[in-house]
Amino acid sequence: MEYLHGGDIYTYENMLDFSININPFGPGEEVLRAVQRAVPEIAKYPDSRCRKLLRALAEEKEMPVSWFIFGNGAAELIFSLVQAERPKKALLPVPSFGEYERALHNVGCEITYFGLKKEQHFDVTEALLDRLDDKTDILFLCSPSNPAGRAIEETLLGQILDACERLHIRLVLDACFMEFHSKTEESVKKLCQEDSRMLFVLGAFTKTYGIPGLRLGYGISKDKALLEKMKEGMQPWNISVLAQAAGVAALKEKKRTVKMRSFIEQERNWMELELEKAGIEYIPSAANYMLLFSPYDLFSLLQEESILIRDCQNYRGLEKGYYRIAVKQHEENKRLLAALKKIYQKGQEETETWRNRL
Repeated sequence: MEYLHGGDIYTYENMLDFSININPFGPGEEVLRAVQRAVPEIAKYPDSRCRKLLRALAEEKEMPVSWFIFGNGAAELIFSLVQAERPKKALLPVPSFGEYERALHNVGCEITYFGLKKEQHFDVTEALLDRLDDKTDILFLCSPSNPAGRAIEETLLGQILDACERLHIRLVLDACFMEFHSKTEESVKKLCQEDSRMLFVLGAFTKTYGIPGLRLGYGISKDKALLEKMKEGMQPWNISVLAQAAGVAALKEKKRTVKMRSFIEQERNWMELELEKAGIEYIPSAANYMLLFSPYDLFSLLQEESILIRDCQNYRGLEKGYYRIAVKQHEENKRLLAALKKIYQKGQEETETWRNRL
């Protein structure tokens, strides 16, 4: 099966990896110590109910434990939800995370695509409301979106949920990047308090806490029947001992998360300013990554500088020329920007030389 995501450091070795969008500081010391302490426990089966982790997450989110389900990464929950629901017709804004589409195809679901527009920064707009009808079974949204990093406006999100409740459409809101944008995190929390059975929110420890190798995601829903059906279709020990220990420790890192978010915002603003100075086209982002558009083959050219970025041309709704870059630590970001400026300067010089020959 073709690998469709970033982070393929096993194919592209010894690269500075800007293709994945996780906490640039990696896992915290408390998380690392918790994993080390849990290593002897790998001789035992994990707690299939994730009781310590469940209590810690419910307390952090200020929600009942009965609303949560855990997955081996958010991707497992996408597939298990679709298998449990087996929708006949889906509405999918594009570009978006490719696993939504793959999960839907696995159950033979008919997909109607809602194309987001570049001139609107690939934002979800009120036009989506006109595409919702009683023939639609499921709608996938992502905020901040992947790959554009755009947050859905709170009022519009509420309107979409109201329409989904009225039309009995399952709304799957992928909020795996919400901790990188305080307003989105607040909006999602408010949304979860609504009297809604159709809302399913996806979250992950992967991005915020820098632990993609441990695979830990969670879902939030008031639909107990859905959660039970999902659990019936999942293996009983899908969350490892190490992942559970890391999750409990990560939830204690509140100050670190706030500091990380402040750094990301400051660093992203600086990077956007540098991109503008260099004449590099980008989509303003609310997350820890940015979507670029370039006439140059940045994926290949940056590899010559030992830098790996995400080539986004395999996203439905995008074309050749779109690339996603992460926000990393400042010295790493400086290295990426210097390499980009070098590519653009060389390209402009070659263009000028060509013009002079005409």
